[in-house]
Amino acid sequence: MSRRARLRQLLMFASIVGPGIITANADNDVGGIGTYSLAGVQFGYSLLWLLIPVTVILYVAQEMGARMGIVTGKGLADLIRENFGVKVTFWVLVLFVLGDLGNVATEFVGVSSSAMIFHGYTRFVTPLWLVPLVGILVFVTVTSNSRKIVERIFFAFCFVYIAYIVSGIMVHPNWHDVLRGTFLPHVTPSKAYFLMIVGVIGTTIAPWQQFYIQAAAVEKNVAPDDYRYTQWDVAIGSISCDLVAFFIILASGATIFVFNQAHPHHPFTVTAPSDVAIALQPLAGRFASLLFAVGLLNAAMFTASILPLSTAYYVCEAFGFERGVELRFGQAKTFYSLYLAFITIGAGVVMIPGAPLLGILFYSQVANGALLPVVLFLMLLLVNDKRLMGTFTNSLSSNVIAWATVIIVSALTLVSIVTLLVPSLSS
Repeated sequence: MSRRARLRQLLMFASIVGPGIITANADNDVGGIGTYSLAGVQFGYSLLWLLIPVTVILYVAQEMGARMGIVTGKGLADLIRENFGVKVTFWVLVLFVLGDLGNVATEFVGVSSSAMIFHGYTRFVTPLWLVPLVGILVFVTVTSNSRKIVERIFFAFCFVYIAYIVSGIMVHPNWHDVLRGTFLPHVTPSKAYFLMIVGVIGTTIAPWQQFYIQAAAVEKNVAPDDYRYTQWDVAIGSISCDLVAFFIILASGATIFVFNQAHPHHPFTVTAPSDVAIALQPLAGRFASLLFAVGLLNAAMFTASILPLSTAYYVCEAFGFERGVELRFGQAKTFYSLYLAFITIGAGVVMIPGAPLLGILFYSQVANGALLPVVLFLMLLLVNDKRLMGTFTNSLSSNVIAWATVIIVSALTLVSIVTLLVPSLSS
């Protein structure tokens, strides 16, 4: 291949890259960081192996969504309405909106938690002003800039996740044990271990991601002949997302898990990502703790920006309203009003004294768990429809992997929901 041809390919990739990397990394949100942290705290390095198949599952789901957007030029909500009818679309939207309301509130809980961590370094930072400030900053930043600038801002959020990689290296893990946990794992046959597997898989593939990546792919206007560049975008996003997850598990496993094993009568108790940042300070140093807190705030702001944007996209798609950050407010009033409403509700709930945050988190996860298998099932029916996809339907191997993913995720989601609804089963 000539130098000119390589340069052309590089420029083409640079013009297309974005939706895959941004969507995958946005899934490392406050809930994801909490799940990965608890995996390290409870089981050390013994769940690192799980991130290898999880990366494959994430790629399969994201690749299908991006491909459908590029080939059909339509978002997922559009295709569901046109092919399965208004009733199916309505119920999908109801579950999805309820789940997203809880998820957005979760991100602002992360903002509040990070504020309390930073308050230990400087009394100036408090949740009382940081939560509304982030809400205002998120809305103004996304709505006052073009799609290209917003995409660059989202890329900047992705790069800040490097803080977790640095903090993971700074804790000086036993790399021999890390490699063994990754490639030669010791599986602990317990209910808690199995439920953690459910949690890690469940937090990696969120229903809103499937709608967002397809909408973002449509906005990119990628030609089907250039789809291979989007495949690389999705692959890089999937790998980078789970690389961050790897170092979050590693950081908590190398510090809190090791400490708790050595001090079983006086362990560190971790119930939220902020607890990990606080625990890292005496165990791994002030800088490692601060980096973890920076990563938490970054994750909360990133997903608080992108998740309600995804919701506004799919609701407007379903009802035929104009949408997109390229449009001015007057051209897409419903789109921007929905975006503002989700941010306001999410931040407002966190600010209410005595708000039932645990209940919100609980029911949003139940809604997400119920919706995810349905979304994947509908996607597989659509992506294999030759009327829609032509020669871009799934290959046999893709279908085997994709249907296996649906079956596995559905089964694990069912177990997770039953366990949540019947707490005695998890004891």
